[in-house]
Amino acid sequence: MTTRRQLFALSGGALAATALAGHAQEAEDRQPGVRITQIRIATLHVDYAGTRFLVDPMLSDRHAWPGFEGTVNSEERNPLVHLPLTMDEILDVDAVIVTHLHEDHWDEAARNLVPKGISLFAQNEADAETIRGQGFADVRVLSDSSSFNGIRLVKTGGRHGTEAAYAVAGDLLGQVCGVVFIHSDEKTVYLAGDTIWNDDVAEAIATHKPDVAILNTGDAKLVGVDDGIIMGKADVLAVHKAAPDTLLIASHMEAINHCTLTRAELRAFARENGFLEKLLTPGDGETIAL
Repeated sequence: MTTRRQLFALSGGALAATALAGHAQEAEDRQPGVRITQIRIATLHVDYAGTRFLVDPMLSDRHAWPGFEGTVNSEERNPLVHLPLTMDEILDVDAVIVTHLHEDHWDEAARNLVPKGISLFAQNEADAETIRGQGFADVRVLSDSSSFNGIRLVKTGGRHGTEAAYAVAGDLLGQVCGVVFIHSDEKTVYLAGDTIWNDDVAEAIATHKPDVAILNTGDAKLVGVDDGIIMGKADVLAVHKAAPDTLLIASHMEAINHCTLTRAELRAFARENGFLEKLLTPGDGETIAL
């Protein structure tokens, strides 16, 4: 019988790549259009209007650090799977977005491997100051009016769990954000970040009417709290009902100990509820061209 650990290990794709010291920051020629590459967990490439963003880099080797204490399946070591791309492929970007500082979004490996001179966006001044203290020279704060290379980057709110979760671990859950990518020549893309369905998400959808929404859907769980601290099946359905014409892309799945919802389970749920044609669940290393 295949164990849960073995299933996650098999889903990781290629062997982890060796980090390249002194990675060249000069990007290859970018093409217009929108492409989303699921790298691992919440780590993505967002190719948008000729610019490539690296979102929430977690770049550690498989099993590099312990499971999150106080979360389900904490006996598992993180990350559960290998990186599917080489480090030079992952770091071939124009800018970095860090939605918040949790280890599965900005880990020690990322802090060491991401070039210190790259343009990097953080959710608030507190996070920006922390990242500057880690040696990064060009750290900017997301806002309603932030931009990069002619692309609007609009910060959105979020809530990293229910009131029950915050009662148990509010200091650890902290503040989170999402980002809307806007350009006159491209589809509008909403990256929700580590949030459950709540008023912040509803407001972002109503305000920006995104063509595409990237959702963190692993239904991560704390011990003793029934509700997830990121989106689960019911949250995804709520997003679909609020934006039935929006294409949903599921991320943050099958790579960290406390994520409990699999891609296959989410697809089955979407099929049962009539929105499978509006849902994509890319595997690690897979690119979606929009």
